[in-house]
Amino acid sequence: MKSIVDCVGLHRLTIAEGPPGPSKYHTMELHLEISFPGAMTDVKFGNQIQPRGTPKMRKWLLTASALALTVAVSQPSLADVTIDDIVNDATTSNDVVSYGLGTQGQRYSPLNKINKDNVAQIVPAWTMSLGGEKMRGQETQPLVKDGVMYITGSYSRAWAIDTKTGDELWQYDARLPEGILPCCDVINRGGALIGDKFIFGTLDAQLVALDSKSGKVVWKQKIDDYKKGYSYTAAPLIVPSDAHGPLLVTGVSGGEFGIIGRVEARKAETGELVWSRPTIEGHMGMLNGKESTMTGKKNESWPGDLWKTGGAATWLGGTYDAETKQIFFGTGNPAPWNSHMRPGDNKWSTARIAINPENGEINWGFQTTPNDGWDYDGVNELVSFDLDGTKAAATADRNGYFYVLNRENGKFIRGFPFVEQITWAKGLDENGRPIYDPANRPGDPTKSKDGKKGSSVFVVPSFLGGKNWMPMAYSPDTKLFYVPANEWGMDLWNEPVTYKAGAAYLGAGFTIKPIFEDHIGALKAIDPATGKIVWSMKNKAPLWGGVLTTAGGLVITGTPEGYLKALDAKTGEELWKFNTGSGIVGSPITWEEGGEQMLTVVSGWGGAVPLWGGEVAKTVAHLNQGGMVWTFKLPKSVASK
Repeated sequence: MKSIVDCVGLHRLTIAEGPPGPSKYHTMELHLEISFPGAMTDVKFGNQIQPRGTPKMRKWLLTASALALTVAVSQPSLADVTIDDIVNDATTSNDVVSYGLGTQGQRYSPLNKINKDNVAQIVPAWTMSLGGEKMRGQETQPLVKDGVMYITGSYSRAWAIDTKTGDELWQYDARLPEGILPCCDVINRGGALIGDKFIFGTLDAQLVALDSKSGKVVWKQKIDDYKKGYSYTAAPLIVPSDAHGPLLVTGVSGGEFGIIGRVEARKAETGELVWSRPTIEGHMGMLNGKESTMTGKKNESWPGDLWKTGGAATWLGGTYDAETKQIFFGTGNPAPWNSHMRPGDNKWSTARIAINPENGEINWGFQTTPNDGWDYDGVNELVSFDLDGTKAAATADRNGYFYVLNRENGKFIRGFPFVEQITWAKGLDENGRPIYDPANRPGDPTKSKDGKKGSSVFVVPSFLGGKNWMPMAYSPDTKLFYVPANEWGMDLWNEPVTYKAGAAYLGAGFTIKPIFEDHIGALKAIDPATGKIVWSMKNKAPLWGGVLTTAGGLVITGTPEGYLKALDAKTGEELWKFNTGSGIVGSPITWEEGGEQMLTVVSGWGGAVPLWGGEVAKTVAHLNQGGMVWTFKLPKSVASK
């Protein structure tokens, strides 16, 4: 068998010859194998009995070869995703190959074909249903490369979709075991592309690498034991390293079960673990299969043995800054919630940490809520941006304060409230440390009459946060951050608790309540240089979806009521909205294809609010679940103007 064509790895033309012998005739069979997104096509051009070496035989070969090439090149060409593609994702417009539209997490697109002058005229280009009975929350952010969209969905599922038609190319369903312990719905926030692989995590704490063309499993790696409370829902982060090549960087979920948070890096090609960095002091890191260094100093800010079950889950994933070559991760609440059991700062819980990708060492850390007693996870994304010549980074914390840090060294630049009526703290000091109000920390249950329930307090914001997981966006054009915020409070009290593997480890009770009658959600445009809230869009239900901003002067986000909205980035004026039929808790993207700007969001109501929302959950109980991919564009008559 002789290969005479091997074009860009997408097809192979072979000629099978009859057995050699004295006959002056032989059989020629031409066979073409074409692989393209989601399918493998075999084209056979028939058997021909031809005289050896005759012009007729050569003509047949040339005709068949030309036909084969025509068929092959008409299919989409899938090129591998390189680490340069990922690092430069923020500046390119024809694809989206990273979570956050760039590893910095700015969620800004340089596209402006859809803009504030014509956005009111965009229409659906196609839709695709996720199908089945597996609805629940759809918190994914799609990725796009070479005419193929990759998404994840509830219950640890993944799809590849033809971006021209919305046709499903392949689907992968993880086989989840009984007894998984996700705290906040069976969601997934997205995957990662690198090389010829699409990689995402599952609710039973595994990483799965799929062949991006076929959806077939290439490798699987276990993160940890789901029976102990570990799970995984975040989009993995791909970063460069000099020593190890492209690294797949992940965290862990399970902070409500007393697990130990950590950040880990694996070789993207094989899933082999390179380093692991625990987020709680006293625990040893790992590098190249051996113990490396301890995180912090044992018992420096943790009493007794509580550091052994200290939480600080890294459940939201991270960002990467190519200029300083640092990975930024947020860490969750210390365990248990009852802060009277663990006096001290409880490092590095409720913090942002900067990690060296070469060895997993922590370069610096900044705690937003030391000795957290309100479940104010510090996991929210740290977004790199430039501030008057300073390499800065910003985060909108669950505790209701917006922080601007020097991303080179973690030094505090400024901080200010971005939600109203904060009660747990009186403000921030010159170093960004909270000035606590002791009256608004829930009481110690050991000092109560029955020893079973401490005194209750009403505190703002609620533990679901001034901002939860849903990513904000930053526009270098307006120099504003666009933050999906929520205004709510909670009754909170402490209870005794004992750690048991695989059981909830809270030591607290709560009821979430709204603080305003007309709204809970508020999309806010914030100036990081001054702390000024430039404009605010109020929403009746809590906002739970991500934000996108573009060079077209737009801010785009979704609401639980099902509307995808486009706003004027400078004024907040609503310019367009479209009801997708179910609440939007995912993150929109935009890219250019065939000269047209496309806009996509996945809708499907769910997430933590219906499960943990207390009185607020009752107000959104009427919202319907779903699972649809919606893609929009301008009509050609408008786009050509």
